[in-house]
Amino acid sequence: MKNFIKGLPKVELHLHIEGTLEPELMFELAKRNKISIPFSSPQAVREAYQFHNLQSFLDIYYQGANVLITEQDFFDLTWAYLLRCKQDNVVHTEIFFDPQTHTDRGIAFKTVIDGITRALRQAKEQLDISSQLIMCFLRHLDEEAAFATLQQALPYKDQIIAVGLDSSEQGHPPEKFARVFEAARNAGFLTVAHAGEEGPAQNILDAIYLLGVSRIDHGVRCVESTELVQQLAESRMPLTVCPLSNIKLKVFEDMAQHNIVDLLETGLCVTINSDDPAYFGGYMTDNFVAVADAHPLTRQQLAQFSLNAIEASFIEHPQKATLSQKVKDYLAGFSG
Repeated sequence: MKNFIKGLPKVELHLHIEGTLEPELMFELAKRNKISIPFSSPQAVREAYQFHNLQSFLDIYYQGANVLITEQDFFDLTWAYLLRCKQDNVVHTEIFFDPQTHTDRGIAFKTVIDGITRALRQAKEQLDISSQLIMCFLRHLDEEAAFATLQQALPYKDQIIAVGLDSSEQGHPPEKFARVFEAARNAGFLTVAHAGEEGPAQNILDAIYLLGVSRIDHGVRCVESTELVQQLAESRMPLTVCPLSNIKLKVFEDMAQHNIVDLLETGLCVTINSDDPAYFGGYMTDNFVAVADAHPLTRQQLAQFSLNAIEASFIEHPQKATLSQKVKDYLAGFSG
């Protein structure tokens, strides 16, 4: 099954570009920018990646982002991720970035987005990987800060397909950002939001009805409500699930307990993604393999995760049809 997974065309919809900062690149950028970091080696960084909840991860995540200073830094970060995409046969990716993580440190919004988008354009030309960019608001910051970030994004509207909501879910429900999301939708952005990871199923409903989202990031706690699961199945509201992340952050104790396969079999538009792979121990192929190792899955089921992701993506319908056919042809022609 690993050979099948390796060659399977994949689409990633839940990926924080700051979460792809591998320890080696962290050290390289720290040296380049003369930034002090509280680790003696890349191995020491990896040993610190023992998280007991989302906040314990975020504390080190924001610390690592401090090494990102110049446009070239953001290019190098994004390009390294895209090379992993090529290795994992990811044919399309929709990337989150957190401008507030950088603008609050005095880094210009333009510096961040110019570095990321230059890498995305190069990936299209050289690697044949298409992409979209999603700007996330940090939910632990206030509404005023989110509105300010939205204003900064407007000159780059042609480069940003959607806005999202990430960071600490506990204590920061969707309604906190209802007015910001309304303004974003009025400006022409699509919307997505993290919900139902560490927060309750109600956050999923609120993200749908108060934020007007096109898909839910995570959403695994939807099973707390039978009615919500049925609604998600009937509406085909996508869930961008991140299996290895969920295990690392103790959402589930182990992969055998993860509900992603049950959700798939219930008919939900559930997808596999890597979230923050440098911190959680795996990119796309790793996540597919981890699920397949813990659950008896057919090749058709594994392919369905890719087909769901294509359906849930923000690409135009002709490209969706092309990518879907590519997955179906691969499934039909795989000889093992």
